[in-house]
Amino acid sequence: MDRQYRAARRRSARQRPTGRRLEVVGHNSRVPTTAVLKDDAVLRDAQSIAHDAVVDEMGARLVGDYIGFAMDAERLGTHTFACADPAYVGWHWAVTVSRAPRAKAATICEIVLLPGQDSLLAPEWVPWSDRIQPGDLGVGDILPTRADDPRLVPGYTGNDEIDAIIDRDEPRGWTGWEVALGRPRVLSISGRDQAAERWDGGEFGPTAAMAEAATKQCATCGFLIPIAGPMARAFGVCSNEFAPADGRLVSLAYGCGAHSEVVEPAPED
Repeated sequence: MDRQYRAARRRSARQRPTGRRLEVVGHNSRVPTTAVLKDDAVLRDAQSIAHDAVVDEMGARLVGDYIGFAMDAERLGTHTFACADPAYVGWHWAVTVSRAPRAKAATICEIVLLPGQDSLLAPEWVPWSDRIQPGDLGVGDILPTRADDPRLVPGYTGNDEIDAIIDRDEPRGWTGWEVALGRPRVLSISGRDQAAERWDGGEFGPTAAMAEAATKQCATCGFLIPIAGPMARAFGVCSNEFAPADGRLVSLAYGCGAHSEVVEPAPED
């Protein structure tokens, strides 16, 4: 019994917290919760070693004043020096030092250049698919469409029938064209609505300055060429060579001063 008591006392002594707060979890088990890093005198006194290391690596011209020291973990700390390079204003050299247990000398782990709060940094990386904007596509450029593009839905391909519906004598090629025929994907409802909203809010929509100043709308203009499909009740194509929208898709609520029914002012007496 006496031997068991002494063994229990030794186990209890080994479980006492040393430099960190412990919390009991479960049955007779302890896990660390909040580490309390003690200042390591050996690492703190290694300022000159850290300075010599960064000077040897980068040259004295690029190493500025000493900033300070901070503990990173047990027996691991970092000395910080200002960067004197005029191209890296606000940056600093971080020299990490460490030591082995019971060792009385520090060693260099790494030297890195880190930015500060006022440092000039490159903008956060944005994938090309998010960076590209309407109008960016140039001659010869290729813009792949994602397989899961919400603007598109699968359509009937009819690949084996394409030759049968092409009239070789017809300048425009296609005759008897049907929705989705020959196309793996077609416009989804979401894609259609996005396009309609974009066109309505664009240069030839009802809120454009030209439209708001006009007295008549394209819906009643003789120069409007109707279109087919789901957009027929909202858009058409202008064919007036003197209109700013000639050859463009226009909202039926758009208008300009070249409306076909604009009457010439009566001559004054």
